[in-house]
Amino acid sequence: MIFTELFGDNLWIYQWIILPLLICLARIADQTIGTMRLIFLSKGMKNIAPVLAFFEAIIWLLAVSQILNHLDNFLTFIAYGLGYAIGNYIGMVLEEKISLGSVLVRLFPNDQYESIVDFMQSNNYGYTLLNAEGSRGPLKVIFSIVKRKDLNEFVDQLNAIMPNTFYTIEEIKTVEKGIFKKEQRQHYFNSILGNIKVK
Repeated sequence: MIFTELFGDNLWIYQWIILPLLICLARIADQTIGTMRLIFLSKGMKNIAPVLAFFEAIIWLLAVSQILNHLDNFLTFIAYGLGYAIGNYIGMVLEEKISLGSVLVRLFPNDQYESIVDFMQSNNYGYTLLNAEGSRGPLKVIFSIVKRKDLNEFVDQLNAIMPNTFYTIEEIKTVEKGIFKKEQRQHYFNSILGNIKVK
């Protein structure tokens, strides 16, 4: 066996250290890929999901086959569970970092809703303003679809303009057309030239 030749009398290093570590890393990889696959599916990105599913299945089979070949090694089971947990966490962190898709924000402002509307208009956020009836009487409801990458900035501005405003946020699978905040793109050379002062 190749591992016997490599480790000789120290085969226990492979069985009790290297093998569990490899299983843990494989499980982290396949679970991270699996989490991202589900996220892509929920966002309607159906072309990417099958590719991720292929690699997820292959890595999972490799990890499970090693566990079945070493049923007497309890560390492989611990490594499998640990890799599963870490993979889930990494997948969620990656999803937050890449900020895919859009969300629906529902705002229930007080009577001074005009400041929020002005902010949304000046920053090119699309919105729909409706009259509604609540438990405390008439109110306004503002709907806006915001890109995930702009959500933190949007909420921060909202809290700065009108603190304690009640709002809800929910995921959206697909968005067609609409009005979104304009991208602030600046060419590299323009940013350099902008810092040069002409005397």
